[in-house]
Amino acid sequence: MATIGSPPLSGRRAQAARNDAHILDAARAVFVADPGAPVSAVAKRAGVGISALYRRYPSKEELLRQLSADGLRRYIAAVEAALADESEPWEAFAGFLRRVVDEDVHSMTMRLAGTFTPTEELYREAERAEQLNLRLLERTKASGAIRPDLTVNDLTFLFEQLASVRAGDEERSAVLRHRYLTLLLDALRTPSPAPLAGPAPSWEEIRGRWS
Repeated sequence: MATIGSPPLSGRRAQAARNDAHILDAARAVFVADPGAPVSAVAKRAGVGISALYRRYPSKEELLRQLSADGLRRYIAAVEAALADESEPWEAFAGFLRRVVDEDVHSMTMRLAGTFTPTEELYREAERAEQLNLRLLERTKASGAIRPDLTVNDLTFLFEQLASVRAGDEERSAVLRHRYLTLLLDALRTPSPAPLAGPAPSWEEIRGRWS
């Protein structure tokens, strides 16, 4: 994708960029559902030939690494946006949590951790994300708006708990995640609670996960 101020991509490069985006979106959906799925399932979902996919990603491990890198970029963008937000610190922090939940980065963490060998670059990006997290959390703590015993590592597991919420289709899962995120935010902050998002899960929805 071209950045602001950069020349537009040529027709061939623009098509390659679109194909790459389709491949990563497809890989995210396929491997979150089944980390053991073959690369051919990704090509089929992306609507590209298997040879085109292998030209871009020579192995499944390389595709998984790129998928992880893409998730880290999304996460880092969310933290940087929150740090740049000059509104009230709590609102910036809460907005950060909502954006990360919407990006669904931690579904990949839960499903793909241990399935490939990370590169040093990935480790560096993860460390960068942690440092940005720390800056955001400390700024929020300094405002007195959040409980002082919350740590950066707590955030990782809280995000994973929210990512584990799945019921019905993607839209319904997203609503439920925001419902429980509202409960989580009220647990992190003491003022009057905010209204929960959407209706509570029905028994049919809960039971249906076992069918």
